[in-house]
Amino acid sequence: MIYALIQPDDIWVLWAFLAGWAAVSIYLEQKYKWASKISGAIIALVGAMLLANFNIIPTESPVYDTVWSYVIPLAIPLLLFKSNILKIWNESGRLLLIFLISSIGTVVGAIVGFFLLKDFIPDLYKVVGMMTGSYIGGSVNLVALSARFDTPGELISSTVVADNLMMALYFLVLMVIPTLAFFRKRYSAPYQEEVENSSDNHNLAASYWKGKEISLMDIGLAVGSAFVLVAISFKLAEVFKQFIPSGDNVNVILNTLNGILGDNYLMLTTVTLLAVTIFSGFFERINGAQEIGTYLIYIFFVVIGVPASLPVILQNAPLLFVLVFIMVGLNMVISFGFGKLFKFNLEEIILASNANIGGPTTAAAMAISKGWSKLVAPVLIVGTLGYIIGNYLGAAIGTWLGLF
Repeated sequence: MIYALIQPDDIWVLWAFLAGWAAVSIYLEQKYKWASKISGAIIALVGAMLLANFNIIPTESPVYDTVWSYVIPLAIPLLLFKSNILKIWNESGRLLLIFLISSIGTVVGAIVGFFLLKDFIPDLYKVVGMMTGSYIGGSVNLVALSARFDTPGELISSTVVADNLMMALYFLVLMVIPTLAFFRKRYSAPYQEEVENSSDNHNLAASYWKGKEISLMDIGLAVGSAFVLVAISFKLAEVFKQFIPSGDNVNVILNTLNGILGDNYLMLTTVTLLAVTIFSGFFERINGAQEIGTYLIYIFFVVIGVPASLPVILQNAPLLFVLVFIMVGLNMVISFGFGKLFKFNLEEIILASNANIGGPTTAAAMAISKGWSKLVAPVLIVGTLGYIIGNYLGAAIGTWLGLF
């Protein structure tokens, strides 16, 4: 690990940075028009990336792990309190189709990248298998597939750093795309137009997040309900994962059931949507849940930018960065190409590609930061199903390319 001014075990200092920079990003976004156009999410991500690359903050710390393990699970139910389940399932069908098309882009990129670089990187088939799974379902698959292929530890570490830098750069690109005239002329963008029209030409973020009445009871019910929903969901997923058999010697149906019912995020989304539908009156009366959840998501955006260390890439794994660049590039080309052909909305294409490369949490975070609130739950559902699809495709691609 490269030396940093702030050490990984400076817990309170790092939390002060994460929470403080998230707050600064929101302030800038709502105060200044230039920041509103860039978006607070980009400001959060880029600020963290710069400080990490100038060795002010460490690229690894237990604090960052806490954000992934606790902050994100709490944010998800808070952001789904006002979700209409019937509309969600209608939207999920379209998103699932473009998500599957986008995943084809990942597979094509994996095959092209392997044959271009296989003579230069040892055990490349293992990395390509891992990254195929990761770029269809998120980083959870990278961990599972690295164990499956018994990938050497140094190779995993270098791949993770290359992956983090590529993801951070790609998310910046995806966030900027809705503001570019080139894309707006060629794709319909109804959700973005709705956000822009509701702002009356003022600052988009400030208009969307204008002040509302919120009481201590609202905060208590919102946060308390979120904790309860996460606890129930994760415990249910743990039980299903333990009791449904899985592994190489188990049939596909049981493996799939284990993957679906044993997945924390899919269970959390399902339980929350059921609770919100059954007790809709209770959840709809809670004010402030979306605001609290969104602030937590901004902390998450800060964390995304942290591991994108350019010196580590240049030192350890420049060719691995070339590999992930090819994979992400072809995912983008195929997503936007076929998205245009089949007349998908710009927002759907962006979120489907994001859900492939980063997983459901990053895609939901982007939808939230852009104000596309109707797409938050659908992309969480579709992106979480990508965990299962990605695991199977990653294993298949890695095994096949290992023959070469």
